[in-house]
Amino acid sequence: MSKYFTEANSEEAVIARLENCDDPRFKEVMVSAIRHLHAFVKEVEPTVEEWTQAIQFLTATGQICDNKRQEWILASDTLGISMLVDAINHRKPPGSTESTVLGPFHVEGAQELAMGSDICKDGKGEPCVVVGRVLDPDGDPVKDAILDVWQTNGDGFYDVQQPGLQPDLNLRGKFRTGADGRYWLRTVKPVSYPIPTDGPVGKMLEKMGRHAYRPAHIHFIVSAPGFEPVTTHIFLEGDEYIESDAVFGVKDSLVVPFVQKTAAETPEEETLSGPFWRADFDFGLKQES
Repeated sequence: MSKYFTEANSEEAVIARLENCDDPRFKEVMVSAIRHLHAFVKEVEPTVEEWTQAIQFLTATGQICDNKRQEWILASDTLGISMLVDAINHRKPPGSTESTVLGPFHVEGAQELAMGSDICKDGKGEPCVVVGRVLDPDGDPVKDAILDVWQTNGDGFYDVQQPGLQPDLNLRGKFRTGADGRYWLRTVKPVSYPIPTDGPVGKMLEKMGRHAYRPAHIHFIVSAPGFEPVTTHIFLEGDEYIESDAVFGVKDSLVVPFVQKTAAETPEEETLSGPFWRADFDFGLKQES
């Protein structure tokens, strides 16, 4: 074999330069990445112009990122990588709520609110109440579980997408369970919406012949002392995009009926006048190992 770089020995020539790497895990990852990237290039045989376009895509993806917009997360999400990494790292036993992607729109600083508070500040959307429990693996209630909740408004935008138009921390809040493990909150019925398409990822999806829509959902991070936190959504059953989520985030166990009601029948519904929607969902937490 030639001691110089050739088409035939390309990956071995690059991997040989890692001989002084003293981080075993980093070396393992880089060797695999080099092998797969070189195999990809040899299979596709891109022209110089095509490879330049690829570099320009990567450059533009980084350039559009800021503290409110993370285009690399969108790229990872829309290629199914985020969900694959999530699946590998969050294998769940029976009874534990399945996880899904965090997404690019979670922000810190949401206030802890009294149980039953309304997280909608702009009045847009159809009133909705979400009710359920947080349970341990034995089905017993979990006290002091924190539910960090966020979603879009009735127009399909997160507050950080419309600074100055939506109130700060609109449709965001945290709720703490009591001894009965129950939670309930007022919000609006979630709506389907497109992920941002004004950047490189949007152009990629268009070229692939794919839509950019996510089915209607509400985000949750549920955590409690002694348990592994779970990052997940509940999805609106029957949404037109439920089987073609742009970021592959839907799981059967997370699809929930949202039932339309015209009159209050339970204590959680008493502050709502019809018509309104109700969703019931119990979260199961896995104990820390």
